[in-house]
Amino acid sequence: QVQLVESGGGLVQAGGSLTLSCAASGRTCTNHAMGWSRQAPGREREFVATITTSGRTIYADSVKGRFTISRDNAKNAVYLQMNSLKPEDTAVYYCVAGSYSTRGESYPYWGQGTQVTVSS
Repeated sequence: QVQLVESGGGLVQAGGSLTLSCAASGRTCTNHAMGWSRQAPGREREFVATITTSGRTIYADSVKGRFTISRDNAKNAVYLQMNSLKPEDTAVYYCVAGSYSTRGESYPYWGQGTQVTVSS
């Protein structure tokens, strides 16, 4: 089993920045892609970004150029640097671990989520 714990969410004004962190415990994630998904109120969960252990990345078009995903394999951690935040980025952000994919069902491990709120 893999346990994922997110941190770093909060309230920020439009145009601001936040960095989310996710620490994995239990089985290591050295063989898993790690990433982020989000769910806004009244909307379905959507893919945000993912990264392999070797550093390959995929980003959703809506965050490309604004968000940067990175990971520290030694610390079993993944990060999401979010810049130029927009009100439409408001959502609960979930850390995920699993297969390198944009599909939510490829990730069997999910954190509890951290709230990000962007005010206009």
